[in-house]
Amino acid sequence: VQLVESGGGLVQSGGSLRLACAASGSIFSINEMGWYRQAPGKQRELVAGITSLGSTNYAGSVKGRFTISRDNVKNTVYLQMNSLKPEDTAVYYCNADLIYYSGEHHYTDLYWGQGTQVTVSS
Repeated sequence: VQLVESGGGLVQSGGSLRLACAASGSIFSINEMGWYRQAPGKQRELVAGITSLGSTNYAGSVKGRFTISRDNVKNTVYLQMNSLKPEDTAVYYCNADLIYYSGEHHYTDLYWGQGTQVTVSS
C-alpha cells in the first residue's frame, strides 16, 4: 500500500492550490482520510479530515478557505486550498486509516504519504 501526493508548489498570497493523494495497493477499504501539515520548526498539525461517509472536520485556521473531499472509487482524497496565506506554507501530508489484505488475512493500519511542499509568497 502506498499514498502518493501531488499538487504542491509555489503560489502568491491569495492564490489557490489543489492537492491530491491517491492510495494504491491491496486495499480492502479506507476509513478516514486526512491532510496534515508541518512548517519548519513546528509540530505536524491536522488540517482537515474526512470519513468514508463524507463527514468533514477542519482546523480553525483553514475553515472557510480549505475544502477536503474524496473519491471512494479512486481511493483519492483532495484538498482545495483557496485564499492562501504565507502562514499556510508547510509540507503537506495525507494519511489514510485503511484495511488492506495480505493473502487470506485483513489488517488495519495508518498510512502516510511522502509529503508535498506548499509555499505561499507574500
